[in-house]
Amino acid sequence: MVQYHTTLDHPLGCAMVKTNQTKPEMQMSDRSTVKAIGVISGTSMDGIDVSIVDTDGDTLVKPGLGRTFSYPDNLRRTLQALIAEPAQAQSEPLEDLERDVTEAHIAAIRRFMEETGIGAAEVKLIGFHGQTVYHRPEIRFTRQLGLGDKVAEALGIDTVYRFRHADVASGGEGAPFVPLYHRALASNLQQPIMILNLGGVGNVTYIDGDVVIAFDTGPASALLDDFVLRRRGMSYDENGQLAASGRIDQKLVSVFMQNPFFDRPAPKSLDRQDFHARAKGVEALSDEDGAATLAEFTVQSVVAALRHVPRAPQRWLVTGGGRRNAHFMKRLREELGVAVDPVESVGWDGDFLEAQAFGYLAVRSTLGLPLSLPTTTGVPHPMPGGELHRAA
Repeated sequence: MVQYHTTLDHPLGCAMVKTNQTKPEMQMSDRSTVKAIGVISGTSMDGIDVSIVDTDGDTLVKPGLGRTFSYPDNLRRTLQALIAEPAQAQSEPLEDLERDVTEAHIAAIRRFMEETGIGAAEVKLIGFHGQTVYHRPEIRFTRQLGLGDKVAEALGIDTVYRFRHADVASGGEGAPFVPLYHRALASNLQQPIMILNLGGVGNVTYIDGDVVIAFDTGPASALLDDFVLRRRGMSYDENGQLAASGRIDQKLVSVFMQNPFFDRPAPKSLDRQDFHARAKGVEALSDEDGAATLAEFTVQSVVAALRHVPRAPQRWLVTGGGRRNAHFMKRLREELGVAVDPVESVGWDGDFLEAQAFGYLAVRSTLGLPLSLPTTTGVPHPMPGGELHRAA
């Protein structure tokens, strides 16, 4: 198990926490570590990721084991249909669906603990992200389905959830929410470095010493996944084979890249569905050419991220399911002209970074430490967050 050390006592980090909370009596370096389970289902809804991290919530991180558990098919289909209807996701109570999502996460955590032999007495906290179904920071609204009190009650472990709400309520973008965990892991790597997450939506964390900048880049796998599902009945383009076999419609890609989002300064965030309406031009293309064009849109949206960082990084580390798409990785190396490697190349586990991050953030939440920064989500000051539910 690899152990990472870093410090967050810089002008955008923990040094400013005293303006928002009572300063802890003990020094950061004196804190003992605790085991925290993190659990999340991302916008791609390809499964529920569960992992564990041993951390003090600040300078010490020891990532542990992880597992992915599938949603029940009917629940996944219901969630996909809901996300396609934004008004319903915003306004409906969705009590039954939220209960079902919560139960699915409880079942996943139970299976994880059974399969890994981790007992409840060993775990101090659960960081429960829930399932995002609607994210509109411009109206100060974000919705993640999941009931933290039910998780704590069912598993007998204190649970933190509602991680994004304080950030969004304060005018932040509410995403991305993993940068401080990235920074802790990357402290021993040459910088500047860019961590690229290719999930349903793409996002980056730029790290250069005390500078941490994060933002969503554009569509990652969402557009391509939905396209191949409609055309071929496949949940994703395995290894990018379909995209690699087609011809790119450069005119369409150029039209897609005219979206004003790409010139907006960081930080900024997206909903999974934000580009779907504008990407309908691919419907006139063949399966192969449509896939190639959508994949190229993802690549060019990542390249556009360089407009918003101080120095071009000499290395990109890629996490999320997109790192397994050989076509994505090949095109990114060609366009960026520097090393583009999966995060496994430095000993991280790309399948579970986000789950681990929410375990890490759960510990930070209980300590009153920031979960987001002005340079990661646009909040006015380093922002604590999360809601703690004690086990019965």
